[in-house]
Amino acid sequence: MSRPPTFTPPPCARPRALHTERGDFAVLDAVPRTRTRGTVLLLPGYTGSKEDFIALLQPLADAGYRAVTVDGRGQYETDGTDRQESYGQGELARDVLAQGAALGLGDGALDLLGHSLGGQIARAAVLLDPAPFRSLTLMSSGPAEVVEAQQVKLKMLGDALATMSMDDVWSTMRTLDPPAEAETDGEDLRRRWLRHHPAQLIATGRQLATEPDRVAELAATGLPLHVISGERDDVWPVPLLDTMAERLGARRTRIEGAEHSPNTDRPGPTADALVAFWGSV
Repeated sequence: MSRPPTFTPPPCARPRALHTERGDFAVLDAVPRTRTRGTVLLLPGYTGSKEDFIALLQPLADAGYRAVTVDGRGQYETDGTDRQESYGQGELARDVLAQGAALGLGDGALDLLGHSLGGQIARAAVLLDPAPFRSLTLMSSGPAEVVEAQQVKLKMLGDALATMSMDDVWSTMRTLDPPAEAETDGEDLRRRWLRHHPAQLIATGRQLATEPDRVAELAATGLPLHVISGERDDVWPVPLLDTMAERLGARRTRIEGAEHSPNTDRPGPTADALVAFWGSV
């Protein structure tokens, strides 16, 4: 089981609003003390938030990288609407392009990383316009739809969200999947869950269950690519991620001892692998 994120940012990071032509997005902006080697935009996964990357921020800053991790539209501290069409993949991809433009780096300067759902949104953004990006890292994010067992869970969650309150859904999920005894951040996780927009979760859950294979399109962009995951993954099987990396001609990293969220399971080795990739581009 992957470890939950911490919600306390390191000294290098400050919370702020990123102002874009498509609205404001809540971000954590981690800046190195020394000369900046590059800037990376980090996109969280389904039910996640910018906090999912907190454990990576200090190691990345220490290595000279500015890291901006963002709550997408309707996630946690970024506003959204109650209309599911607001969360179509194309809309979310255009949000990413607007976020990149707001960072003001110019073409070919931004390293993009997406975890799980965030990886598929990142891929869609690159396919809309690869020009702003220097590289793309797909973290625990597969070539197409999630495995059948996850599709069933997403359907059940979507049905529940359509008829129940967020609080009631949270209580039901915790009953069916009790937290580990050592978990100390349950209230943080609950608070984050309650601030997600149900329409966002329903719409993006449907995307995860129906995403087509766009690997060939991504490979054709010629962008430097990195596929990183844990040793085990119950959303996309690790051998499937291996094959995707081969089809993409991508760098491939497996993080020992990690599952679906190497960013929280093993942040040190994950940061090292990311820095090595970006340094090679």
